[in-house]
Amino acid sequence: MASVPSPYQTHVPLPSHPDEKSPIAEPQIFVVPIHIVTHASQLPAEFLEPSSERQIVIGFDCEGADLCRHGALCIMQLAFPDAIYLVDAIQGGEMLIKACTLFSVWHQVEQRGGYPGIAYSLIEEQEGRARSSDDYISFVGLLADPRYCGISYLEKEEVRVLLRQDPKFWTYRPLSELMVRAAADDVRFLLYIYHKMMAKLNERTLWYLQFRGALYCRCYCVNDNNYADWPSLPPVPDNLIVEGKAPEEEILSVLDVPPGKMGCIIGRRGATILLIKESCNAEILIGGSRGPPDKVFIIGAVKEVRKAEAMLRGRMLDL
Repeated sequence: MASVPSPYQTHVPLPSHPDEKSPIAEPQIFVVPIHIVTHASQLPAEFLEPSSERQIVIGFDCEGADLCRHGALCIMQLAFPDAIYLVDAIQGGEMLIKACTLFSVWHQVEQRGGYPGIAYSLIEEQEGRARSSDDYISFVGLLADPRYCGISYLEKEEVRVLLRQDPKFWTYRPLSELMVRAAADDVRFLLYIYHKMMAKLNERTLWYLQFRGALYCRCYCVNDNNYADWPSLPPVPDNLIVEGKAPEEEILSVLDVPPGKMGCIIGRRGATILLIKESCNAEILIGGSRGPPDKVFIIGAVKEVRKAEAMLRGRMLDL
């Protein structure tokens, strides 16, 4: 942990009874320090040395310059119930980043909203709303939803304007007060949203969250051994198997797109890929600048994935 008092503080909302599987009333507001981390010794021991016997949940985000396959990581934000840690990848260097091998996080990733984004989609399905062709919800949208937080995050647009004006915004040191505040704001609500969502998820949807989340991770970490060195996908719990019937498992399919043809797959203003999404009850992700640029990822039930594959391959043949 940080050994000196932090000059920065922020307010973190947390549920009154986070261990109870019940609707959460008004949050309790806690004032917590914001620590700027340049050495691994400043991080909590339970983060650096995780235990399978004691799972912890943290909020996570990252900032950088052109943060994608070829960009530069500048800051990692970690939200704990009692503090927020801004891991300075520039000042701490490679040794600090290696120490921050993340093991179990409530991950807010810009590509698709991370686990909160997946959970949001699953809760929508669980509550009877039809799965749309693009059920992505932004972090700002999630915060504004009164079911999860119900606050306006206008300051986010201020930082977006600065980033458009200067893409190197997060590379400058020392960190300004605006940078510290903006980085902390991106994670300080995540634990509250996590508990609100967990109170809504039933056992079936919770398993789908774990399973689908594991598939999403594979989309942006493509390797050549078919994920042989990855942990196994979570099995169907016994209590979800009724009269020998289990929930339908989902699969991940990865399609290679010929060089220079991704634009034709997507279509003008995304019209082509949107049409395919509307025809299949499956999630279709494009690698683009944030992932492998020549691949399309399809997640869903086997029948729907095969249907999407056929439509995409047909489109590639037309090219």
